[in-house]
Amino acid sequence: MTEVTKTREAMEELAEELYAVHPDTIVILAESKTMYPDAFSLNVADPYIGDLSEFGDLGYSKKYHPDFAFIDRLQRHLRQTELPISLSNDNHLNSAVVVPLDLLTGHLPNVRVVPIAPCELDAKMHFNVGMAIKHLILESDKRIAVISAGDMSHALSKTAPGGLHKDGKIFDDTIVTMLKEHNASGILQIQESVIKNAHDTSYRQLCMILGVLEGMYTTPTVISYEAPFGVGYCVANFVL
Repeated sequence: MTEVTKTREAMEELAEELYAVHPDTIVILAESKTMYPDAFSLNVADPYIGDLSEFGDLGYSKKYHPDFAFIDRLQRHLRQTELPISLSNDNHLNSAVVVPLDLLTGHLPNVRVVPIAPCELDAKMHFNVGMAIKHLILESDKRIAVISAGDMSHALSKTAPGGLHKDGKIFDDTIVTMLKEHNASGILQIQESVIKNAHDTSYRQLCMILGVLEGMYTTPTVISYEAPFGVGYCVANFVL
């Protein structure tokens, strides 16, 4: 699809870099079929089956398997630190999880997956859960990658899903700029009204991955940004 050439090429570049690292496990932060208003959702199904039926693709059925050891340690750690977590058992992964996994793991058939969904709690709480995830990653002897997946503003044109709103562009421009600068505090302080008017599906899990990166020396790179359908698509990489 030529309308999303930049995004497709950026994902291919990211897939090559991910393959070079060859992670044992991927923690993917994305909205899922089961989400709770006041607790993060940790999916413990096995196997996970990709579901793209919402796009009319009824034949897609790629399977993934969980890293149960990491999931168990994570849920125990979150409970011990009094961070709200609830377990779900969704065998069918929705497009928000499947699409990035499919694009990025084509050469990683044996990689294990840990899907975590955000909730309706504030940005700081999502950041704190990210820091808890980082704690376990640093303790692990496995190679673990973290992916934050979702769309940016859905309000960038009159025909966009959220209609046109000036805050849509403000939201996307702010995120892209602050990602380049690795300005986590600036992202966490974006006004609630701007976030609401942008109609995004990425902000909360972005706050989570910023928590994962807190205190770590990283080289941030925004590989691409485009919005051909009135929806913002940004591909970024943080190399440790």
